[in-house]
Amino acid sequence: MKVMGIVAGRHNGNSEILVKEALLACQEKGAEVTLINLFDYNILPCTGCESCTMNMGEVAMGKGEYRGCVLKAKDDVDKLIAAMQQQNGIIVGVPTYDLMPSSVYTRFAQRFLAYELAFLLKIGAVKEDPHTVAGLIAVGGSCHDWQGLTLETMAASMFTQSIYVVDQMMATRNGRPGNVLLRDDQLSRAHKMGENIITAINTPVEERGWLGDPDQGLCPNCHGGLIFKGEPHWDGIQWPFECAVCGAGGDLVRGEDGRVRFVPAEDGLCRDRNVNECRDKHLDEIVQTRIDFFERQEEVQAKYGRYKDLKFKTVEV
Repeated sequence: MKVMGIVAGRHNGNSEILVKEALLACQEKGAEVTLINLFDYNILPCTGCESCTMNMGEVAMGKGEYRGCVLKAKDDVDKLIAAMQQQNGIIVGVPTYDLMPSSVYTRFAQRFLAYELAFLLKIGAVKEDPHTVAGLIAVGGSCHDWQGLTLETMAASMFTQSIYVVDQMMATRNGRPGNVLLRDDQLSRAHKMGENIITAINTPVEERGWLGDPDQGLCPNCHGGLIFKGEPHWDGIQWPFECAVCGAGGDLVRGEDGRVRFVPAEDGLCRDRNVNECRDKHLDEIVQTRIDFFERQEEVQAKYGRYKDLKFKTVEV
């Protein structure tokens, strides 16, 4: 069993302490553990050049070989993701700055698309699916109200790597480095997460499920807490409400106990981002959008000049 801890906070900070505690539990169960802190590596931001997705489309049509991310020889991301794709489990600890995950984590995670595991498996660039499971730890100085987007953002970053999240925890009221050492309950919870990761690894893939707090979040599919009013998808499908994380569609229902729950519709998991085949629907959308764009190039170019030539003053530094 191989388990990697990924920390996006300062060395010896609360995120790193909790990830180390979780890794100790994995090690006690016989796992080979690795720990990386993203501050130790050169991680360039995604430039939005679309080279990876365009190249993926070409390869899918039998044209040439996949070249990967254009930045892979310029920083450390290629090696980090290659190591990550060899793990049976990962435990990610990220500090929260003003509702959201730290920028060093989002910079890393937004490079994942060029390394989409399902695609790399399909073309043989990765030989075996490790069926990786994940535990996510969000750390902040306040309560849930100031960490409300962190776990959901972290969970959303797992899909392109086909990583199945089995546990999440939010460590609150940790405003200073080492603050979590005063929270025995949070240290114990991190240790339990490590045990849950090992349990998931030792469970047949088709039988794996959520091992965290059963009441966490509103969505019963991913346990995310962000539900928004549904709107028509590109192909017309629509539900009253959707989960912003996994894409489940359904409705909000108040039970006899007075609690409001999000209940997926009969077809509500047809866009489940946890499932590779369901994510392919988004690829269909991208392809259709691209076809429409290239078919209307005369119209685009006729309007483009105005904006290309439009200049405003900037800030001199």
